[in-house]
Amino acid sequence: MLREYMMEAYERELHRELSKLDESFTVWRNGAISSGELSYLVHQYETGPSRELYRQYNSGSDDLSLAYAIVVGVLDEEEVPVDLREALSGPIDLFRGMQKRGELRERG
Repeated sequence: MLREYMMEAYERELHRELSKLDESFTVWRNGAISSGELSYLVHQYETGPSRELYRQYNSGSDDLSLAYAIVVGVLDEEEVPVDLREALSGPIDLFRGMQKRGELRERG
């Protein structure tokens, strides 16, 4: 169950970032930016958000990734089953504390 919700969070974050990249393709198709500029934006996506999300959701700890996703609002806390939230209470509290102190880096 942990992995299922963690992968849903990954899919949502990836969708958000790909939507931003898709906007660049629209601008390019409309002739507002050159092919070179679009290529640069694709490269920035690959070396930035794409790599960062892959690392977070495929190389890190599943419980920390899911707790982060809950705290920053990628997943609504209420959509995650109570027993899973309870199992993640430590990491959730950790990220909430970081968020309150302004120490949590949020994407978006």
